[in-house]
Amino acid sequence: MSNRLEAILLASTRMRPGQGFQGGGGGGGWQGLLLLLQRNFLSGEPAQAAPSGNTMTGASLLRLRAGAAAAAAAAAAAPGLLGARSSRCCGGHRRRRWSSEPCAPQPSPVRIGCASGFWGDTAASVPQLLYGGKLDFLVFDYLSEITMSLLATAKARAPDLGYIPDFVLTAVAPYIKDIQRKGIRIVSNAGGMNPHACATALQQVVQKAGVDLKIAVVTGDDLMGELNNIKKAPPKGEDGKRFPENIHSMNAYLGARPISRALDLGADIVVTGRCVDSSLVLGPLIHSFGWNRDEFNLLASGSLAGHLIECGAQCTGGIFTDWHTVPGWHNIGFPIVECSSDGSFTVSKPPNTGGLLSFGTVAEQLVYEIGNPKEYLLPDVICDFSQVSLTEIPGIEGGAVKVQGAKGLPPSSFYKVNATYFDGFRATACCPVGGPRAIEKGRRTAESILKRTRVMFDRLGYEDYSAINLQMLGSEETYGPHAKQNIDGGPREAVIWLAVLHKQKEALEIFSREIAPAGTGMAPGFTGIVGGRPKVSPVLKPFFFLYPKKNIKVDIFMNGQQIETFEEDLSFTSDTAVSQDQLETQEELKDLPNGPHTYRLEDLAYTRSGDKGNSVNIGVIARHPLYYAYLKKTLTAQTVKDYFQHLFEKEKSGESLVTRYELPGVYGLNFVLKYSLGGGGTASLRSDPQTHKTAGKGFDSYEFSIYVCARRHTCTHTRQGTWTDAIGLPD
Repeated sequence: MSNRLEAILLASTRMRPGQGFQGGGGGGGWQGLLLLLQRNFLSGEPAQAAPSGNTMTGASLLRLRAGAAAAAAAAAAAPGLLGARSSRCCGGHRRRRWSSEPCAPQPSPVRIGCASGFWGDTAASVPQLLYGGKLDFLVFDYLSEITMSLLATAKARAPDLGYIPDFVLTAVAPYIKDIQRKGIRIVSNAGGMNPHACATALQQVVQKAGVDLKIAVVTGDDLMGELNNIKKAPPKGEDGKRFPENIHSMNAYLGARPISRALDLGADIVVTGRCVDSSLVLGPLIHSFGWNRDEFNLLASGSLAGHLIECGAQCTGGIFTDWHTVPGWHNIGFPIVECSSDGSFTVSKPPNTGGLLSFGTVAEQLVYEIGNPKEYLLPDVICDFSQVSLTEIPGIEGGAVKVQGAKGLPPSSFYKVNATYFDGFRATACCPVGGPRAIEKGRRTAESILKRTRVMFDRLGYEDYSAINLQMLGSEETYGPHAKQNIDGGPREAVIWLAVLHKQKEALEIFSREIAPAGTGMAPGFTGIVGGRPKVSPVLKPFFFLYPKKNIKVDIFMNGQQIETFEEDLSFTSDTAVSQDQLETQEELKDLPNGPHTYRLEDLAYTRSGDKGNSVNIGVIARHPLYYAYLKKTLTAQTVKDYFQHLFEKEKSGESLVTRYELPGVYGLNFVLKYSLGGGGTASLRSDPQTHKTAGKGFDSYEFSIYVCARRHTCTHTRQGTWTDAIGLPD
């Protein structure tokens, strides 16, 4: 709602039956409102503001929105009062859908803050955004493939579980009265596997607080009710994998339109199950600006806004390459996007908070968890982020970055579906070891535990372990051949990471019991087991496939009652493949000289890695545009494959494992490494199954030679954010 229209509607709260508006002049009732609309929206005169102290509750705001709709209807019935109809508004902006709408200026920007990037994020985010963010919407993103697996297991144990309880108890309940008082609307995927249970818990909070808020639920992502139909014509998964037999859960990634519709229907809080993370932001933007299904550039921009803030503090300095330059981790500011109706937006954070907003922090998040930047697939739009530009805005406390340049194409007529299937059990022992030769002692201890339990398995008729991952943390095994060589027996502190898979739960219960005896019967310095005896848990592996949108029924509920079935309009979809023009362009770089000076990649670029299933992406962004050509020449797909050879599954060695894409808008490269996470998610036995350390940050130490003209300190200066020096050619 624009500030001017809100002021008019606030003025309407002071009108008694049969009276005109105070200070408004003219007739009473809706005639007076129409005259006020005419004066403020056609003449450009400022609206009379409501008096101080006239506060708005969420319910009042909803009633006023209804009044605005009635005013618009009255205006349509009396066009002579508001002037002749026109195909364009007075500000030159195209009117949407209804030609009889009164002419209006461009809507005010919308401010959306994100208070959670995952299940377990800090509780410090809500008060800083609620009281310092000046928000219209507050969103919470909790879900990942791993989280959905955990929630599916929880719901299987108890039918009232399967959602994110932290959202209800920690994020909303303590602030529910202020949320209503400020008129901030909330959108979250905290429903997980059980959105109705989440909404029920929220309704109890609302009733206890004595506030009037409408809680909407969006359902339809859970496809387990369609399992038998799907099995009749089982879809192929990624890389042609067969549909699993023992399916545990199936959830489609829904889009932003159902969220937008729930807001249209008056929801103050919208709870969803699985949806694409960025839709939590795009939904409110569609609702606020009325973006149509075929305005793909706008939808791509709104999706990018969601993509940048969906992981919370990751775009405000969290896990930043230059972590040492980021102040105030204890109070790191959570992100806010201020979006305009033309799709442009800025990223900022609340005042008086820690963290950092810069080209580097936002660019790193831009490349997080993406594949082909020209074909970022979402339910509402296919996004092209390759030409996105980022501009730091000076003079704003805490920093701000303007983002523009996203393009869009029609989306597919299919939803992506994440299914999970049961594949045995797992257990992990994490045990510190101290003293001289800690690596050697820990490794021998772990190998002895495996040998002992295998003897027991054989005696009891159990099969061998399905998989084993033994790492000595502290030895740099994570870095493969790039690990630093240990000297003088290695570190005096290390940690055993021993993770195992087995088809039978009973076998792993034996394994779990045999960890502690190492404290008395094996190496000295075995100091304990982190978290106590290892827990045996089921392994739920992911299986991704596509499913027709037309076969999925999406329902919207309000305060427990179904009020609408959302219909996806497939006339705006296209299943034509997007052109893949991301081949490496090495020919133009062949004459670029190498030189005698060697620099770490960290000196020349920012890096960020992210996971998707069993693949990892590594984004590399040049610190200076002039470095980009050298990065493109040196960092080929083959170079990256060779560097990370130790991460790939050996049986996939003959396949094309690494693809490189380019993002010239931010002078960036994006590498996608397939089959590199040991199964990914809960199926991975690695200490870092999501690669936030082993890939992007491990790649920082990569070294290569470039030719630098005169100033050898160039790279040191660029790491401080000054782009005054430049790479040049020799004399």
